[in-house]
Amino acid sequence: MTLGLFIVAAGVFILLGKLGVFGFLGRTLWPLLLLLPGLLLHVLYFGRRFSATILIPAGILTVYGLLFLICSFWGWDLMRSLWPLLILGIGVGLYEYYAFETPRPGAALPMAVGLILLSAVIFIFTWLEAGAFYVIALVLIAAGIWLIYGRNRRRGSKWSRGW
Repeated sequence: MTLGLFIVAAGVFILLGKLGVFGFLGRTLWPLLLLLPGLLLHVLYFGRRFSATILIPAGILTVYGLLFLICSFWGWDLMRSLWPLLILGIGVGLYEYYAFETPRPGAALPMAVGLILLSAVIFIFTWLEAGAFYVIALVLIAAGIWLIYGRNRRRGSKWSRGW
């Protein structure tokens, strides 16, 4: 009986392999190799088995696993505009570490916020692509106008004295 079940299972396994089922799963679901360990590390921390430092790789692996899973389902062309999420993953890991470590590590929050903001700015400019240059030009023009006309309003400030 056991030998018969083993032979049937082997035949089904070979048949599914020839039909391309395992190739599809391998091509599509490989990001789970990143996502599942990231989630497992979160579970291990919240189960009080590890210290908060484990949240840094947990956050990184979770964000990267989600990013790669999205790209494997909807096409890798998305990576052209979603690549700033690679920076975001590091920021998320550092922020989780800061949020759950006691005492709070002082340098982790500025680094996390800096990376998250950098990721957001690059993400916005990536989505704008060529339009980003128009935004930069308008910001520079507005800053120049503010420097020109804003200086004259505050006669007593140190900025209005000139060079």
